[in-house]
Amino acid sequence: MFNTKSLTKMVWMEAKLFLREPVSAFFTLVFPLLMLFIFGSIFSNKPVPGMGDSQGVIDNLIPALTAMVIGMTGLMPITITLATYRENGILRRLRTTPVSPLVVMAAQLVVVFTMTTLGVLLLAAAGKLFYHVRFVGNIFSILGGFTLSSLSFFGIGFILAGVMPSARSAQIVAMVLLYPMLILSGAAWPRELMPNAVSKLSSFLPLTYVVNLLRGLWGGESWGHHLLDVGVLAGVLVLGVIISMKTFRWE
Repeated sequence: MFNTKSLTKMVWMEAKLFLREPVSAFFTLVFPLLMLFIFGSIFSNKPVPGMGDSQGVIDNLIPALTAMVIGMTGLMPITITLATYRENGILRRLRTTPVSPLVVMAAQLVVVFTMTTLGVLLLAAAGKLFYHVRFVGNIFSILGGFTLSSLSFFGIGFILAGVMPSARSAQIVAMVLLYPMLILSGAAWPRELMPNAVSKLSSFLPLTYVVNLLRGLWGGESWGHHLLDVGVLAGVLVLGVIISMKTFRWE
């Protein structure tokens, strides 16, 4: 049963715990800004080599770093938090209350999505203030792409949280999945500048489709130009919901 009062209490509790956890808060709110300022100090917002004169380094970097934030929040906080709760018996105690699995998962989703959104807003504001980034897309399109991308990766996080036997194993697996995606997907460096073999390998990584979709929408392209990206992410989301509901364990 979905209990609104229980959800509100859990969201408030999870929000306070999230902000008290320095690692999660750092990688969501601070690390993307550091990456922005590092690249900005090196390249400013000059045109990207090999990509024409229409877009600058920071213009391309904002949606890519947004994808980075989504990847990190989707695979790390949700996975590690729920695995820790199970390992420490917190979920077992929650099972004796009116709280349902849906409420537990929804509270995590609301808090992490809110923090992800805050991190991206800080990133975009810093890019506009310090580097005069250009946004030529539709704000509603980029919000839709951001939401779809976030929910897709949250689904992956819930799956890992359900199948990993301990918090330590959840953290290791999440990191093993995350770091190659950050490097190869275009989130840290444009895929256009990578060797062909690496670029082909990246097509098997879900974060690649997040980068492609967000960069395209940020640059003013329509959803019709990204049907493959949308289809892959929607498929990941559906599978994430189905599998995570079946793999959720109280203990």
